[in-house]
Amino acid sequence: QVQLVESGGGLVQAGGSLRLSCAASARTFSLYVMGWFRQAPGKEREFVAAITWGGRTADYGDSMKGRFTISRDNAKSTVYLDIDSLKPEDTAVYYCAAKRGSSATIPQAYDYWGQGTQVTVSS
Repeated sequence: QVQLVESGGGLVQAGGSLRLSCAASARTFSLYVMGWFRQAPGKEREFVAAITWGGRTADYGDSMKGRFTISRDNAKSTVYLDIDSLKPEDTAVYYCAAKRGSSATIPQAYDYWGQGTQVTVSS
């Protein structure tokens, strides 16, 4: 069982930056692929980024490339999502998720989820 707790969300002005964190309880955190998804009101959950267990490979959603950076610190059992040049359309609840095996971009592939952290970007 893996427990995930996100933090770092909040209200930010457009153009600003945020770092989201996701702390995991798993003793074998380094074996999990970690992903970030987001969900805006009335929309489906959207893939943001994923990072493999060793941190060597990162995948990003097509519209996320350039402003989003995923990273992980296995010693701290934490995965991060840095967001630059925030836009109002980035407003959503951001979730981290974990899975074993290979990286994936669909929510259904992930086994464990955090409760989410709200990011609101004002114009």
